[in-house]
Amino acid sequence: MSIANNLNHIKNQLPEHVTLVAVSKTKPVQAILEGYNAGQIIFGENKIQEMVTKYNELPKDIKWHMIGHLQRNKVKYMAHFVDLIHGVDSFKTLTEINKQAKKHERVINCLLQAKIAKEDTKFGLSFTDIKKILTSDEFKELENINIVGLMGMASFTDDMRQVKDEFDRLTIFFNGLKTQDSRFKILSIGMSGDYPLAIESGSTMVRIGSAIFGVR
Repeated sequence: MSIANNLNHIKNQLPEHVTLVAVSKTKPVQAILEGYNAGQIIFGENKIQEMVTKYNELPKDIKWHMIGHLQRNKVKYMAHFVDLIHGVDSFKTLTEINKQAKKHERVINCLLQAKIAKEDTKFGLSFTDIKKILTSDEFKELENINIVGLMGMASFTDDMRQVKDEFDRLTIFFNGLKTQDSRFKILSIGMSGDYPLAIESGSTMVRIGSAIFGVR
């Protein structure tokens, strides 16, 4: 199927409250344009330089999401246009985003990345660390960032019961935070291989790449 057909197929499966991020990392501008012309305006990249290049070449109403691990020294390159940063996994990164957002007189939306996988290779904050950040006086001084939810990546495993358990734990934690802060609206869990499970667990945003653009 074409990219447009893949997009329509996936969108027809998603509940209304779930937002689709089309993960376009490594894919050429032409492939993104095909998705854009089919009505998709949210695209996710995992490398800042690649996202900047595509931003410069593509329509300016595209909403770019940074979904990869974030290097603090590169935040400045995307601070003027990025729509949502998914993988914030330290307070130092938050302060850098705030600093760069202030330079552009913007407030940048961010998700805190929670570590839910059992693999050491996955980045993320513990639930305890997330609570510490959100209740700290230093965090309250950051006026140019807006924490709108959480992101998580499940373990890379064929055991779907484990994946579901990891999603469920994050959802329970997210729902608890949401009762204390009305800004918490986004739970970004679920990718091409596990997004139906993520939606079942309560995801409000899925990051899908290969099911749209083909394998990398």
